[in-house]
Amino acid sequence: MSKDFILPDIGEGIVECEIVEWLVAEGDEVKEDQPVVEVMTDKAMVEIPAKDDGIVEKLYYQKGDIAKVHEPLFAIKPADGSSDEAPAKESEPSKKEEAKTEEKQTSSSGDTTDFILPDIGEGIVECEIVEWLVSEGDEVKEDQPVVEVMTDKATVEIPAKDDGTVVKLYHKKGDIAEVHKPLFALKPVGGVQSPGSNAPQSHVDPDAKTSPSDSKAEAEPPAKARQGKAIASPAVRRLARENDINIADVPGSGKKGRVLKKDIEAFKSGGQSAATSTDSKPTQQPAATSGGTRTEAIRGVKAAMAKQMMNSVSTIPHFTYADEFDVTNLIALREKLKEQYKEKGVRLTVMPFFIKALSLALKEFPVINAQVNEDCTEITYFDDHNIGMAVDTKIGLLVPNVKQVQNKSIIDVANEVTRLTQAAREGKVPQADMKGGTISISNIGVIGGTVATPIINKPEAAIVALGKVQELPRFDANGNVVARKIMTVSWSGDHRIIDGGTIARFNKLWQEYLEDPTSMLVNMV
Repeated sequence: MSKDFILPDIGEGIVECEIVEWLVAEGDEVKEDQPVVEVMTDKAMVEIPAKDDGIVEKLYYQKGDIAKVHEPLFAIKPADGSSDEAPAKESEPSKKEEAKTEEKQTSSSGDTTDFILPDIGEGIVECEIVEWLVSEGDEVKEDQPVVEVMTDKATVEIPAKDDGTVVKLYHKKGDIAEVHKPLFALKPVGGVQSPGSNAPQSHVDPDAKTSPSDSKAEAEPPAKARQGKAIASPAVRRLARENDINIADVPGSGKKGRVLKKDIEAFKSGGQSAATSTDSKPTQQPAATSGGTRTEAIRGVKAAMAKQMMNSVSTIPHFTYADEFDVTNLIALREKLKEQYKEKGVRLTVMPFFIKALSLALKEFPVINAQVNEDCTEITYFDDHNIGMAVDTKIGLLVPNVKQVQNKSIIDVANEVTRLTQAAREGKVPQADMKGGTISISNIGVIGGTVATPIINKPEAAIVALGKVQELPRFDANGNVVARKIMTVSWSGDHRIIDGGTIARFNKLWQEYLEDPTSMLVNMV
């Protein structure tokens, strides 16, 4: 039995894409992760891979067509003949789905519809309910956030697709919800559309009476314009683009500063955010307690990290190596260039120099950029230097990676570092940026540490931790005591393929590039 491949999220705010090229034809056999189609968004060209082995039975679009996110892209017959319960395309519902829909609607007085939890990231099949933002009986508007969920990658707010009344919440706070399964039941304004209906979805009437949910939102003061990305649904982002409005400049009246449609309309007309109340309850002093305990489940990113770290230390023989770098000249160069590139919109920190210098050193020591298979019978060397950087976020440690550093300039790397760091701190790193890393950097120095024993990000073969920069006395070439900026770097390597001498020589080359940053110039292509 075939199943539909649902087009997943392919970028924040992107709701549709153009089919540039099908890389397979109907009847072709495909393997898991094999590219199936090349699509173009308003931001980039993206290849969409298959999730399973199987045979392509139907392509729902032709070259040049516009495909919608969260709708079927093609049908595939899995290699094992199984099928999941993903909803069929609305214009072509299966009998099984019609029966399921009829059963659910009947059980809820025949006038409700289930909201199916959509794909919220490549490879993600479930999520934890962090907080319901509405209750049963509440009225909701299209694009209003309904629930906050957490995956092993990020925290995501799920918005309503229609105006209506929430009839039933299928999960409680802390429950695990599955992708492509019902999340809540809604009684839509105007009634339930038939499964084959192509009627347009209802939109918010700007003159409509304010609902109780809107009143709650308006009780919060408007958020100030944000630096970087705003919190908003794809529909709101599109409305902003259509009106040539920078959404980051719009004060948001929703929860956590989320920008709503009414905020765009108010901004367009020259007004302020719809939210006006600035009252807040006085902070109460918590009562002193002692002797208590608190137990919490380890979930989401922290659970994924715990599993990954345990797997790494139990299967990889780690060894450590540390050395001091004199980064006085590097910091001086960065200070000299910082303001010049700031005017061009580039945030130049020392991290791009560390990443680029690491890539140059990897060219001479490819084994540091290699990986072994599970039983250590094969070693794979990677031409691409996909250098990961650990980012400490409110949801845990994330390690996105800068792709193909060997082909990038320091400025290119700087722009990628800024983008990935911002996305990680917002908990919204695209899945592609989390995959394919070949070596990692952990910058403990920003918090204050000097020496560490980092755990390898399996299946990579090495990781380095950067300590904090300290101004310390050192002897110069003439024997005089001078103040120098010193940083300790700490390596962990996979001792199955990397020996101490190799990592010491590799580290020495990296050190030379960073202590005399102009030496990098003659080695760049």
